[in-house]
Order: sequence, then structure tokens, then C-alpha cells
Amino acid sequence: MSSTQAEELKGKFVESTNLEKRAADILTRLRSLREQDAPTHGGRVLSYVYDSGLAALDELAADAARLVQPVNGLDPTVFPSTAVMERELVAFAREFLHGASDPAADTDTDTDTDTGGVVVGNVTSGGTESCVLAVKAARDFRGLPPGEGSLVLPTTAHAAFHKAAHLLGLELILVPVDPTSGRVGAQDIATAVRKDTVLIVVSAPNYPFAALDPIADVAEVARAHSIPLHVDACIGGLALPWWGDLPPWDFQVPGVTSMSVDFHKYGYSPKGVSVLLHRGRDLHRKQYFGLTDWPGYPVVNPTLLGSKSVAALAGAWAISQVLGQSGYAELVSRAQRATRALIETVQSIDGLRVVGSPVGPLFAVATDGSVPLERRVDPHRWVSAVGARGFVLQGQPASTQPDGTVLPRTTHLTVTPVTESVLGELTNALVLGADDVRGLAAAEAPPALAELAGAFERGDVTAADVLALPSDAVAAALRSAGLDPRGSADSPLDMAAVLAAVESLPREVTKRLLVEFLAGLVEP
Repeated sequence: MSSTQAEELKGKFVESTNLEKRAADILTRLRSLREQDAPTHGGRVLSYVYDSGLAALDELAADAARLVQPVNGLDPTVFPSTAVMERELVAFAREFLHGASDPAADTDTDTDTDTGGVVVGNVTSGGTESCVLAVKAARDFRGLPPGEGSLVLPTTAHAAFHKAAHLLGLELILVPVDPTSGRVGAQDIATAVRKDTVLIVVSAPNYPFAALDPIADVAEVARAHSIPLHVDACIGGLALPWWGDLPPWDFQVPGVTSMSVDFHKYGYSPKGVSVLLHRGRDLHRKQYFGLTDWPGYPVVNPTLLGSKSVAALAGAWAISQVLGQSGYAELVSRAQRATRALIETVQSIDGLRVVGSPVGPLFAVATDGSVPLERRVDPHRWVSAVGARGFVLQGQPASTQPDGTVLPRTTHLTVTPVTESVLGELTNALVLGADDVRGLAAAEAPPALAELAGAFERGDVTAADVLALPSDAVAAALRSAGLDPRGSADSPLDMAAVLAAVESLPREVTKRLLVEFLAGLVEP
């Protein structure tokens, strides 16, 4: 647009345009776009979304978000409502995670993050930000400069910690878990710890298999080495407090120094909102970034974001105020009944097995290798078969651990309170879906990627060769494999084949391929 054209338009657009009509048209288009999405309500998607089954909570969150729509969470001194909501949400989380302390702890000067000090924290934009900030706080509390230090965690710990190590320049030390139970051993953690270890991570429970790590035992290791211990309860933090008889896993355990819990999961709040808690103010303050040495306004950020919406915070705060612990406990009981029913169903399906002893409203399903081949059910083909019957499950590829042991390919199911209302239909889909694919071999990678895997096996190509390719070449390879991000909606992505490619190719190569695919998906 020329400067002349721009000048001519000044002051005329609003006057000459029917904004209400344009707005209505845009919303109509958005509704049409949303029709292409997987359903977020009704229990049809057993990952990604968390449906309480209570429409009133959705409306409450939407109303709260509208009230704070123009608010900038950057500065709570200008918008004090944000400080009130954050303070009360942190206090709520602190209470059910057994971090509430006696009044004396609020005024003491104890800097021991092991057992003493008040539990304090902040609201973040989600689990990933909580995890990154937990690592950042521990690194800075140790006093190590960027590029030094190590992070010890089980292979089942969330990918967010890999991202944290990458961003913060820490060496990642992955500790293998028991392939049968999915749990890490405390002694294995102890063996992995080094002098430069800034943080140990455990999960309550882990996402891949819903295994609850031996937190009290690992905490003893952490205390013996004077290393902070983070409990990642992003997925379980708003379910396990009311799940029933469990070993101690939260701030009840001496040695637990920080915890993360997502309110946009089993808190049923809009995405994204998480709470990160630290034991002790000194550790907590290391989470912050502050700057006064520039010519602008003083910058103090508790999170990675500066300017930020507080819509999700308002939704989480409002829902927590309405439900309280009693309301959450009731919703957990609904999810628990549904989880137990589904586990019983899977255990009765010939050719499948539940991995380990899952804790919380999620679990993983693998092939039952104890039965003959003709009776086995491949979990990724099962995902496709169940999907054809109207339910979305999540496939997880097999994974080789640092010690050479292999974690099986699985299907992940996240269960929510609304699942109980569709148990009959879902159970039939699980059973009949298994019948549809029983005895079939695992899916194969797309031919072009299978050929690439063969080239790796023969030594004709290396990972470095692929990683050196420009984006256009990688995109062309994806299209030749039938993985065109702009492909027709009539040809949905074959996730079983994609996961087969992930398993057959070097992981750094599949990472490169998937980055190109997702980047192409949103590229204008």
C-alpha cells in the first residue's frame, strides 16, 4: 500500500465499514473452522482436553475471562486484581499439596529448602513454563553460570525438562526406569547424581505410563547430596490429593523443594495455567528475572512472559473458588470410577495389557506379549480402529533407554469425569476395535521413510547428512512419503505409520522431520 493510499484510508475505515457485520462473518468462519477440530467436550478425546462434564464451569471461566480481557498481567501494582487472584490460587494449591505452614514459618529466615521455609510460588502459562522455571530457579540457587550443571531425571519425565536443559545449557542425565512398572529406582538416581547436579526430577505420576515414582526414597537421595528435588505433578496434582491411599508424594515429604501442578488439566480451567511452588523464599526468588539497568521502566518478571493475558488465571481462580477441595474431590471420584472401569475392560481384552500399576486418572496399554502372535493386538493399530469408532486415543512409540532396555510402544488414555457418561460406548469401541486388528502386524513406516531407514541400516546415509539438508529438501522428502502438511482433509494423517517411522529412524532425524511438518502446517 502506497503512502497516498494509506493517507486516503485514514479516518474512513471505521466510518465506512459495518463492523458488526464483519465481526459476525468472522465468527461464522471461526465456527466453521472449529468444526474440523476434534470434539473438546463429551469424552470423545482421551488426551489433550480435560472435560469436567459441568457446563456451568465452562461458562464461569468464560465470564471471568471476559471480565479481565483487557488486563495486562505484567504489572500487578497497576492491576491489583491479578495479584489477588494469583495469591489466592497459589494458596489454594499450597494447601492441598500440604505446603501450608504454621504462621512462624512465614516470618522465619530459614533458607533451608530441604525441610524448612514457607512454600510460595507463582502462576505460569502452563506445565512447560513451570518446569523450565523450576530448573532455572534450581540452577541459579546453586550459583552456576549458564552452560554449567546437570539435570537428573527418569526417562519418563516430561519433555519439558528436556526443553529446560536445552534452553539453560544443562547436561541432561537420563535414568532408565523399570520397563515393566515404568518407575525409576532411587538407587539408580543416586548413581546418576554428580557434583554439578542442580536438580533431581520425579513425577507424580509420569505421563507415559502413569507410574508414581518413589518420591520419598528419591527425596532421601536428594537430601543426602543436598540437591533440590522437583516433583512434577502437572497432570496428577489436582487428582492424587483425593485419589485415596497413596505413599507420600508432595510437600509432606522432607526433601521435596518444588512442585508443579496444572490447573488447565484436572483443574478444568482454560489453557494455559499452572502453579509452580517452591519450599523457601530464597529458592523461589531465583525463579524471577529483574532488570533496572536499562532506560525503560523497571522490569520484574516471575515468569518467562512479560505482558500476558490473565484470562486463564481468572478462569482457574474462579473455578477453584467455586469448587473448593470438596468439589474437586467429587470430580476426581467420577474420573476414578471411569478409570477403574476402563482398566478392567482393557485387562479383559485378549492381546492387550495395562502397563504397570497406574496411579491417577490415566494409563497406558501395550501388546500382551505372553499370548501367541495371532492373538496379539498392536496398540497403534488399535488407536486407529478405536478412532474409526469415534474415540481419539494417543499412540506412544517404543523407546530405547540409555541402558539398552526398551520401553514398549503403547496407547495412552487420559480419563476425565465426563468419561463416566460415555463408558458404555467407549467400552464397546475399545473391545470391538481390538477385534478389528487382532493378529495384524504392526503398521509400517511410509515407503519413502522405510527406504530411508534401510539406508541408515546399510550405512549409506548418516543422521548428519539429513540434518544438514535445507528445509525445502526435508519438506520434499515428507511429501514423497505422503506426509504433506497441506494435504487434503480427505486423507487424514496415518499416525500408526508416523509412529512406525519414529521407531525405525534415528530420533534426531524424526525430530527434524516432524519439526518441518508442523512448521509447514502453520506456514502462510
